[in-house]
Amino acid sequence: MRTLAVVLAGGTGQRIGSALPKQLIEVGGRPILALAIEAFDRCEAIDEIIVVMAAGHVPAASRIAAPFPKVRAVVEGGASRSESTLAALAALVEEADDARVLLHDAARPFVDQAVIGRCLDALGRYDAVAVGLPASDTIVAVEGDVVTAMPARQSLRRFQTPQGFRLGTVRRAYELALADPAFTATDDCGVVHRYLPDVPIRVVEGSERNLKVTHPLDIALAEHIAKDNADPLPGKEHA
Repeated sequence: MRTLAVVLAGGTGQRIGSALPKQLIEVGGRPILALAIEAFDRCEAIDEIIVVMAAGHVPAASRIAAPFPKVRAVVEGGASRSESTLAALAALVEEADDARVLLHDAARPFVDQAVIGRCLDALGRYDAVAVGLPASDTIVAVEGDVVTAMPARQSLRRFQTPQGFRLGTVRRAYELALADPAFTATDDCGVVHRYLPDVPIRVVEGSERNLKVTHPLDIALAEHIAKDNADPLPGKEHA
């Protein structure tokens, strides 16, 4: 049984206000993309990595990925998250349906080995796995600036990545999604949940360090984490 990682770097970083895609921005002296790839390259359970890069930036991503021996290919992504996932699935067309695949946002450069391990362990029993943290704020549903629902906070989770699947499961979910003219999605577990509702999605614990770099403030936080990782206090360990 093969285990594969996909690092999705198809975003353009518009919300961060950068001329470069955010995954090419450096934190701690290294590109965000390099940090994300490294997390999976150093995981013993991962056999190969596919990097999906924003259009026009594949050569830059290829240079960043070159030092990592597990990277099989750097392919061009699409205009949306779903299109980039489809590009990855096309690159994995020869892999067996029982392969394990982890889909990870390149904009989360500090995913640790413990989170990756929990995903892979859960894929031993489930066909779909998500990473989540308890909601720390009250979350409400709003229509026309009026609150319409207030779910119990203890039942809510903030999703992170990676999201893990048996390859055949995520393939089938996207086949069904592509046949739906109204298809829209922002993450891959959402596609499985909508189009394969009988497939349970196991949620495993994430990490507050698994930050997604989206806004300018996130760059400052990422710099702090990168420095903390590079210069840990005596006796302090990072997974």
